[in-house]
Amino acid sequence: MNKNESMSRYGPLVGAIDEGTSSARFLVFAADTAEVLTYHQVSISQTCPKEGWVEQDALEILRAVRECLKQTVFNLKQLTIDPADIVAIGITNQRETTVVWDSVTGEPLYNAIVWMDMRAASIVDDILKDIHNKNKNYLKPLCGLPISPYFSALKLKWLLENVPQVQEALTAKRLMFGTIDSWLIWNLTGGANGGVHSTDVTNASRTMLMNIATLKWDPTLLSFFKIPPEILPQIRSSSEIYGYIQDELLQGVPISGCLGDQQSALVGQMCLQQGQAKSTYGTGCFLLYNTGTAIVDSSHGLLTTVAYQLGAHASPVYALEGSVAIAGAVVQWLKDNLGILTNIKNCETIVEQISADNRIVFVPAFAGLYAPYWRKDARSVICGISEDTTNAHIVKAALQAVCFQTRDILEAMKEDTGLVLSKLLVDGAMINNDLLMQMQADICGIPVDH
Repeated sequence: MNKNESMSRYGPLVGAIDEGTSSARFLVFAADTAEVLTYHQVSISQTCPKEGWVEQDALEILRAVRECLKQTVFNLKQLTIDPADIVAIGITNQRETTVVWDSVTGEPLYNAIVWMDMRAASIVDDILKDIHNKNKNYLKPLCGLPISPYFSALKLKWLLENVPQVQEALTAKRLMFGTIDSWLIWNLTGGANGGVHSTDVTNASRTMLMNIATLKWDPTLLSFFKIPPEILPQIRSSSEIYGYIQDELLQGVPISGCLGDQQSALVGQMCLQQGQAKSTYGTGCFLLYNTGTAIVDSSHGLLTTVAYQLGAHASPVYALEGSVAIAGAVVQWLKDNLGILTNIKNCETIVEQISADNRIVFVPAFAGLYAPYWRKDARSVICGISEDTTNAHIVKAALQAVCFQTRDILEAMKEDTGLVLSKLLVDGAMINNDLLMQMQADICGIPVDH
């Protein structure tokens, strides 16, 4: 089949790299119909060297992405579709996860510090000591975020203060910093041989270093955290050509879109109008509410973040966000750590075995509590256990915990905006659990649409 026949069959194709906390995927869509033609997915491991520390191998992430590209191209050929019909590739990625690397060798100087990592908690304590009333919202007018170990600036500060290789690379002017999008873009566009060092506004808005109004690295924030500006990527919009892939299989294809994973879910759910919201149930749970071009400052524990900017000259669109650290991760924990579940898909069946009444309460605060509480010192607790408690009761309490945390965020959004959602759009791996989605609808009192 020649290229013209392929193009007439599906039209131009668009690729999407989806690099999440637990896996990487590469999907190819027919641009005209949004039909997924093929994809490949590779799991990514995590290590927890100390309590509260969560790391990933940045090279493993890169290898996983490249394996996904390679296998998906192979799949296209098996389907007699020409990979040359891919006209653009976009990237969506786990946010806040922090990578530092050597600009000359391209080697990471430390493992990637994952978004849920809490090692910078002591740095936060030291910072708050010098702020009146230990106000964690001290920098919010500039960056929209509370001072928390969640965000990249604190992780980067820890690396600069604690890792000799990072300090040496900084002295030698070879240090580069980025979130996962920057790490992938730099490597795929050539790496040490001319790779593009850039990020987009949505990822930059999660670092605590970008001014939420100007969309530029803020000198006051950089000075506050003692971050050297020369190691930072260039901030671009979410929709423009960042560079061209240099890997052989897709050489010359432009990387022309970039969004943090939760913002990409907002766009993917077509929440493009002010007042629309979506909730994503993955490793964590993240609810974003489109506030249009208005920067809404939450007084109820939510984040102000950039939702998207579709072009270098387009106006940015903002969102309020409620972040829950532990959602799908608690089900994985029940399987891997407690052995309560042999298969995550079985949790629906297990819970259906017990009565509707459940007096077990589970607060899964493995990484503290995020919105709307922002309690980094919180720890998990299971209450109400009696001699009648079974595995099924604990599994149900874990699922309910996800729903109650989502309701907390919806209540905070109602307080901030004065609006009540008429329905909640949802996505993510956990939405395949019909029982969980029904629980969510019942607990929040609104329809859940997926």
